[in-house]
Amino acid sequence: MPDEKLRYSLEDRIAVIHLDDGRANSLAPGMLAAIEQALDRAEQEAAAVVLVGREGRFCAGFDLATMGSGPEAAHEMVLAGAELLLRLATFPVPVVAACTGHAMAAGALLLLASDLRLGCPGKFKIGLNEVTLGMTLPLFAMEMARERLSKRHLSRATSLAEIYAPEGAIDAGYLDRLEEPGSLLKVARAEATRLGELKQPAFRLTKQRNAEAMVDRIRAKLRDDLARMLGLVKS
Repeated sequence: MPDEKLRYSLEDRIAVIHLDDGRANSLAPGMLAAIEQALDRAEQEAAAVVLVGREGRFCAGFDLATMGSGPEAAHEMVLAGAELLLRLATFPVPVVAACTGHAMAAGALLLLASDLRLGCPGKFKIGLNEVTLGMTLPLFAMEMARERLSKRHLSRATSLAEIYAPEGAIDAGYLDRLEEPGSLLKVARAEATRLGELKQPAFRLTKQRNAEAMVDRIRAKLRDDLARMLGLVKS
């Protein structure tokens, strides 16, 4: 891939998309574009996807420097991020997330948009921390949380901005299970291989039907919601 913050490898019809910006793996505009290009390639090659971070860091969410550079730039980045999440939620081949560490804000949403979410034990933080930063959760984040998180945890994870350790993230619904760090990527590849053997188009159509109502709710108000949230129009 042209962006040095992302590495793409293909082997045995498994596309590994490795995020590594050398820091916190923020979803800056360049990273978002690189992930989209990687997904384009995986889709063309009909390869199941493994989305993995760097050691100790899965994804820190949207780039705060871009968020602070002005409402227009923030709007463009967050909209691109929302479109990426919707794409993952309806992606025609399986997506396995290998959560290598911290997954905060939009990083936690990357987990919720994936088909299977594997994590590893450690002193890692996973969750939606927007309210603690004085930010209202955007509609797309709220709808994804409502759809994918445990109902017992929904209010705690959103309104109360509770942050989870990996073990608690399983009960909340961010993760499906934990693997040891040294074997996480190997297991993720094996699971992607297993899921990639599911029959098509049955997998694609069933996945898209499963996400259809959530996607429709988000798309109906996505642009207006972001414009109001970022102050581009008055509420």
